[in-house]
Amino acid sequence: MHSRTAGLCFSPRMYFAAIALALLLAVTATAQEKTDPAPDYSKLFDKIEVMIPARDGVKLHTEIYSPKNIATPLPIVLERTPYGLNDDKAGYSKKLVRYDEMIPEGYIFVFQDIRGRYGSEGQFVMQRPVRDPKDPKAIDEGTDTYDTIDWLVKNVPHNNGRVGLLGISYGGWLTVMGMLDPHPALKATSEQASPADMFLGDDFHHNGAFRLSYGFEYSTMMETDKTNFSFAFDRFDTYEWYLLLGPLSNADAKYTHGSIPTWTNFVTHPNYDKFWQSQAMPYILTKPKVPNLNVAGWWDQEDFYGPMKIYEILEKNDPDHLNYLVAGPWNHGGWARGKGNSLGAIPFGNDTALYFRQKIEAPWFAFWLKGKGTLPVKEATLYQTGSETWSSFDAWPPREAQTRNLYFREDGKLSFDPPPQNKSRKDDAFDSYVSDPAHPVPYRHRPIDMTYPEDHPGSWYTWLVEDQRFVDNRPDVLTWETDTLTDDVTLAGQVTAKLFASTTGSDADWIVKLIDVYPEKMPDHWKLSGYELMVADEVFRGRFRNSFEKPEPIKPNTVTPFTVDLHSANHVFKKGHRIMVQVQSTWFPLIDRNPQKYVPNIFEAKESDFQSATQRIYRSQKYPSRVAISVLPANATPSAAASPDSTSATLGDSN
Repeated sequence: MHSRTAGLCFSPRMYFAAIALALLLAVTATAQEKTDPAPDYSKLFDKIEVMIPARDGVKLHTEIYSPKNIATPLPIVLERTPYGLNDDKAGYSKKLVRYDEMIPEGYIFVFQDIRGRYGSEGQFVMQRPVRDPKDPKAIDEGTDTYDTIDWLVKNVPHNNGRVGLLGISYGGWLTVMGMLDPHPALKATSEQASPADMFLGDDFHHNGAFRLSYGFEYSTMMETDKTNFSFAFDRFDTYEWYLLLGPLSNADAKYTHGSIPTWTNFVTHPNYDKFWQSQAMPYILTKPKVPNLNVAGWWDQEDFYGPMKIYEILEKNDPDHLNYLVAGPWNHGGWARGKGNSLGAIPFGNDTALYFRQKIEAPWFAFWLKGKGTLPVKEATLYQTGSETWSSFDAWPPREAQTRNLYFREDGKLSFDPPPQNKSRKDDAFDSYVSDPAHPVPYRHRPIDMTYPEDHPGSWYTWLVEDQRFVDNRPDVLTWETDTLTDDVTLAGQVTAKLFASTTGSDADWIVKLIDVYPEKMPDHWKLSGYELMVADEVFRGRFRNSFEKPEPIKPNTVTPFTVDLHSANHVFKKGHRIMVQVQSTWFPLIDRNPQKYVPNIFEAKESDFQSATQRIYRSQKYPSRVAISVLPANATPSAAASPDSTSATLGDSN
């Protein structure tokens, strides 16, 4: 059964929120592991359903779960969401399963639909802008959070006056909004996978390059109705569908017809203007006002940039030491469900998600909300991929890390040694490829199914750990590779690509991937033999090389420097492995096709604007294209992550 709304063809599902839960609360590929059945929550909790009034009179649908036979006052744990509360047949929210490790400790759990979604009144606005504090009547998600907490501590029986706030993805962003001007009862938060900047590094754009498939499918899912809807593609392989769509202007002409506000914002704000800046954390955050645990996944397909950037911003002004970081080998929200002992084809050898929930998250809230135990984390508690161990750092990135350059060399070689002087060639050594927008490089194996499939597990959740050999033989992908490593190389911190490139066009995208190449023989995991695992990756839209606010054409056939921030990683390239770097100019349909001819607004480009271009990546002494990585010296070993029982800290004044 299908319904048509404002020219869009969608397939409604009464409980499509379950898919959003899979996205945001990690019931994803990670959580497809077999787990014990959920307990009967009706035997553990008494449920109350209320409409909590906000200061402007709008009422917010809220479910309150109080443990039966409360003997002593308990803290409240609040989660706010745009994805619905997803009640089971007994009327109890399936969100409770997210907190199985915290339930025995004893909390009152509260779940709330945000303004304009599902059971709540009012109008939904995607990432509603922060209010003007000078306007006493202004509202935002922060005021709704404040008003909700105020009502809860005054009206919920047997609460101890302390509230914890957390959420993943959009819920993580809502958590940050609640931290800006926190209610006095808010004593602990955990921002998990929140976006920090929708133009520079999170869901909708990366370095100005539009995330086409995600942006189209998410905006139509969220803004068609108060509940979630799924766009009805007419073919399974969305790579083909988006290619047939043609220029981005066809999306509105054929499907959205001005009915999706977020899509309209994409079109009318193609550059980093005040619209995007007003949502961005560097323009919003000042200093932490409540203890906050930032949580990130190394292979988060949606919001890895966000929590790392939020941690970085808050760390600059944290005199009371309230800002902490945890990162693990997870996809988007993969820490919230399942054991976390693998992701896609990559095994970890230990239960990383379970460890997080039991040893970090549960003790974190018990410490701040109940004055129980000791602080379970140091400054930064990070899982080290490759060695498959937890480690702790006094700072992130670690101060002792040293920058080493991986230089692009002749014959596809990658080396820590820079290119030599080559006078006979006048420093113009390069490798080249032809980038054709009509035949873009897929970002994952085809067929590329929809982002949030209704009837099968989907590959979106694990594409960042897919074997990159599927593009090895493409003529429009350049590859450089080290010799087999004779010692471990421990990457801990920043990864930055510094390209010297030219194009025959007047605009170009540059995609850079840092890859761990496994040995050709892996007797313990034979399916991983020769595997090419991405450790860091990013795209950069060339027009923004000098300014994200004011794009400029690239001068054709001119060597031009580009810096691509691949963010940070904590990974060991093991002895016997190789390190690889790949560069390409299309990543479809994750990233929209750059016409490669400069136009003021790519959302308004015509079919005739799209053209092939020859791209050159230079690798000479004068133009030494390279990837700079932060490497820990052999004698600088991070401390093993301590268990909650062995970490010493005091609660201090948290009243």
